[in-house]
Amino acid sequence: MNYELREMLPSDEARVLQIFQQGVEGGIATFETTVPTVEAWNMEYFNDCRWVLENENNEVVGWCALKPVSKRESFKGVAEVSIYFENNYQSKGLGSVLLKKMILDSEEHGFWTLQTNIFPENEGALKAHQKNGFRIVGVRKKIGKLNNVWKDVIMLERRSENVF
Repeated sequence: MNYELREMLPSDEARVLQIFQQGVEGGIATFETTVPTVEAWNMEYFNDCRWVLENENNEVVGWCALKPVSKRESFKGVAEVSIYFENNYQSKGLGSVLLKKMILDSEEHGFWTLQTNIFPENEGALKAHQKNGFRIVGVRKKIGKLNNVWKDVIMLERRSENVF
C-alpha cells in the first residue's frame, strides 16, 4: 500500500478530529473524553509541525502535531507529541513514518525536546516512540482517572542532537 506524507491543511481539520474521536473512544490513547472544536484544537497545537498521512485513495488515515508544554520562554523548544491513526491503520508501522518527519520538522523549527505520555497498554505507540529515539524517563502511577479508573502513563522524551 502506498502512502503520502504531507503538511496538514485547514481542509484536513474535520478528518483529524474524526481520527481523534476514534482515539478517545479506544480508551488507550488520551485522557480526553470529548473531542474539541476545530477552533479549540487549533489553539492547543502549534501551527507548525502538523503532518498527515494519506492512503492511496487520498484519505487522511493518520496525523501528528505538537503542542506547547509551557508558556514560559525557557521552554519554547519543548513540545508534546500527539500522533493518532484511524483504527484500521494502527499497528502497521506507520507511526514511524509520521514520527521521523515530526522529528526532522521539529528540529528545523528549533525544538530541542519532544515529549509524550503514553498509557502502558498502548504498546504500539511505546514501541514506535522508542524505535525513533525516545527514551523512557519515568512512570507516573495513577496520575489521572479515565472513565473512573486510575491510569498510569509512561513518560518518554527525545532530546535533539542538532538543536542546542
